[in-house]
Amino acid sequence: MITAIVPVWNGRDLLSRLLDTLEAQTLRAGELLVVDNGSTDGAPELARQRGARVIAMGRNAGFAAAVNRAIREARGDRIAVLNTDVELAPDYFAILADAEGWFATGKILRQGGSRGFRSPRIDGTFDAMCRGGTAWRVGSGRLDGPMFSDPCAITSPPWTAVLFRAELFQRIGYLEETFESYLEDVDFGLRSAAHGLTGLYVPAAVAWHRGSATLGQWHPETIRRIARNQIFLVARHYPGRLIFRWWWPIAVAQLLWGAVAFRHGCGLAWLRGKFQGLRNFGAVRGRNFDPGLPELLRAGEHTICDLQVSTGFDPYWRWYFLLTGGGAK
Repeated sequence: MITAIVPVWNGRDLLSRLLDTLEAQTLRAGELLVVDNGSTDGAPELARQRGARVIAMGRNAGFAAAVNRAIREARGDRIAVLNTDVELAPDYFAILADAEGWFATGKILRQGGSRGFRSPRIDGTFDAMCRGGTAWRVGSGRLDGPMFSDPCAITSPPWTAVLFRAELFQRIGYLEETFESYLEDVDFGLRSAAHGLTGLYVPAAVAWHRGSATLGQWHPETIRRIARNQIFLVARHYPGRLIFRWWWPIAVAQLLWGAVAFRHGCGLAWLRGKFQGLRNFGAVRGRNFDPGLPELLRAGEHTICDLQVSTGFDPYWRWYFLLTGGGAK
């Protein structure tokens, strides 16, 4: 049985559209858990009317805490985690349920505009991380095409619309709640990889994602959390010798992201996030580091570089590869 988990903080209209697509699934979820992070627009009431069991957090506890609460209460042997602002093709669950691996995610396309216009551009496929401690949702913003249409093994799925085997959480635990929201899925992917537990990207399963519908892509709170959590990724997963060895890519990746934040008027939020990350570096520091991490990050960096070369460089990645020597070494 599939348990579908949807964390929600307002966004009643978006939730309604998601529930429509859940009801249209050819393989329907046997349990629907909507985790309310303190909504004030009637979203939890709508969820109850549509047959969901609503778990009230009582406040905006963040994505990680909300999802963890629902995973602990889920009865299904498969668990689907879905963003409120996503819509699924009718066969999404059916296709992913047939995939081998500990988790599976599909091709997520962009959706936007007041009428929910569906774009042929990629929103996300899977996540890849560079040596510098920043990640790219592979293909984001690119036109859909053959290079995004081949299934492949992955270590880090975006938790936009992903199906897990419930046993995975018994093996490696839950989302790290200190992240609150943003990059907690990348942290989970690194932990999965450390245990040798991988999944699949299955492009035949298609969904559409509005993206950053809660706060907005360049909202100061979004930037603060991302900036802080980039530091947390390094603290939790990089042994000291790797930080020393890759100090230059780390510095370049972090500072370049700051330049992007300043360009969007969020420089102070970026500074606050980095300060908070560095201040709490010791508190979140990992204890058991994955010896396979360098190889994983090199592979991720090559994936990023190859796709940037073939589809056109984002300025951020162009400068990152120019300043770090053009690729992983």
